[in-house]
Amino acid sequence: MNCVPRVLRALNCDAGYGRTLLAACALLLLIALSGEQGRAWLRYDRVALQSGELWRLVTAHLVHLDLHHALLNCLGLLLVWALFARDYTPRQWLAILLGSIAVIDAGLVLWDSTLRWYVGSSGALHGVMAAGALAHLRRGERDGWLLAAFLAAKLLWEQAVGALPLSGSDPVVVDAHLFGAAGGLAAAAFLKRAPGPV
Repeated sequence: MNCVPRVLRALNCDAGYGRTLLAACALLLLIALSGEQGRAWLRYDRVALQSGELWRLVTAHLVHLDLHHALLNCLGLLLVWALFARDYTPRQWLAILLGSIAVIDAGLVLWDSTLRWYVGSSGALHGVMAAGALAHLRRGERDGWLLAAFLAAKLLWEQAVGALPLSGSDPVVVDAHLFGAAGGLAAAAFLKRAPGPV
């Protein structure tokens, strides 16, 4: 009976942290259930943005192609949560998330002018991973090097070859991953260094 709280703590899922993770996954899944009409209203859409529909710069990162895509991003969220949730305070994570989203949006608007629309949380998740790897590196943890090397290799592969083979048949905007990682890393670099997991 005593092992359940230990496992939850190891996954950063106890008390408020667990409720926050569940709420984030529920939000992604509920939005995915809005169907094609919800997706069309919330996605990054270059023409709609030029018409002043600026909410899309935020909502595009919450809406997904379908329920399967949302579930995959929830699994990604669970993974980065288990690895990094306590590396920054909730306020710092918000800054990292917003930094990732801002750089993704700026990158898509300014450098990817052929992209007409975009949906998904994977770019922001790459920002979270970059920030988490930086936290581990700052504390001198060896896994930080492994995490940073994995992320760098993945981003290089995607830029040179395209989406990883395991990405499935859905279109993947690999530039969003690169922009998200850059935004998360930049935001985390400006945050006060935490001595250890909070």
